[in-house]
Amino acid sequence: MSITQYHLLDTYRARQLGEPAPPAPGAHDWQVVREWRDQRQFRAVVAGRPAHGRLRQVLSRWLHPHPRSTC
Repeated sequence: MSITQYHLLDTYRARQLGEPAPPAPGAHDWQVVREWRDQRQFRAVVAGRPAHGRLRQVLSRWLHPHPRSTC
């Protein structure tokens, strides 16, 4: 069954039982993404790593490599 069919079945069951209808599929996707990002940033801080700009820092090193010192 597809997600839409599951949602329609759950809505039908909720109506038959007098319960509130479930949220539509994908209604809370952005909230989940935000919570995942916040959790990742929290773990980075607890581990002593920078919480922001890590990807940008890596890309910057790749795109603009600094010559290594030979001393």
